[in-house]
Amino acid sequence: MAESCACQQCCWLHSRFNFVSLDCLWVTLVLDWAIGRQGIHDARRNLNSMDITMDFYLGTQNVHWLRIAQIPLMVSHVRLRRRKSLPRAVSSWVLDSGGFSELSLHGEWTVKPQEYIEAVRRYRDEIGQMVWAAPQDWMCEPWMVEKTGLSIAEHQHRTTDNYLELAERAPDIPWIPVMQGWSGDDYHRHAEDYSRAGIDLTTQPTVGIGSVCRRQGTTEAATIIRSLWATGIRNLHGFGFKTLGLREVGGMMASADSMAWSYNGRMSNPLPGCTHRRCTQCLLFALQWRDRVLSGIPNEFQAALV
Repeated sequence: MAESCACQQCCWLHSRFNFVSLDCLWVTLVLDWAIGRQGIHDARRNLNSMDITMDFYLGTQNVHWLRIAQIPLMVSHVRLRRRKSLPRAVSSWVLDSGGFSELSLHGEWTVKPQEYIEAVRRYRDEIGQMVWAAPQDWMCEPWMVEKTGLSIAEHQHRTTDNYLELAERAPDIPWIPVMQGWSGDDYHRHAEDYSRAGIDLTTQPTVGIGSVCRRQGTTEAATIIRSLWATGIRNLHGFGFKTLGLREVGGMMASADSMAWSYNGRMSNPLPGCTHRRCTQCLLFALQWRDRVLSGIPNEFQAALV
């Protein structure tokens, strides 16, 4: 059904999104191959600069969007793994490992690291323009910890070990370390865990932060982001960030992703010109939602951090 307004969407796509000017934020959609992730990271660490660049990756289950959407996307390994053919990307994109699905369904990872490595290499080579790939991390929400029967510390340990294993086995792939936890202290302990393993998160081009998306409307999530900034970890990617979270701390994020547009599309009437009953898989709806989200992100640092 989503294909029914594909022509309208493609025309709209090709007319924009190479550079987006917004009232509150200049969002530069910089491709990784152009200046390199390290260059983006180095620029972001300059506290004297108030010119913030943030990459916002639109989450999607529609793999074919990779070949038509000229904006950054996030696509999951879950959606790609069984495909015989893959689209060639027209813009930058990042890979989610599908950890939430794995742990929710099985209480453990059923995908072996080498199997994941081989799949990611295929995505990188056949799709192209992959900026980074997430490791096989272990989320730390209370219900997820209950599902696995393990402790938060064990989830963090396994997340760190997996990142190290992937980086050792496949140094040619741009893996990112991911921090997991629930309380603010958890995240700082996980940073120390990485440090003991020889990984300085303050120098990494991108550091993912997980297990915050379901509570980011609270001050606790914003406090966690600010506290990590205070320790020098400023190159954060927020997994699954919603609108409220981005409005509060989006100016501090190097990047974020969200697929909340799909729920909004389910709850809304279809857009004019769309023939499907709901815009849950509609690219035009997703892009308009993305515009609204980005326009609400304040372009400012907290005074205490400058």
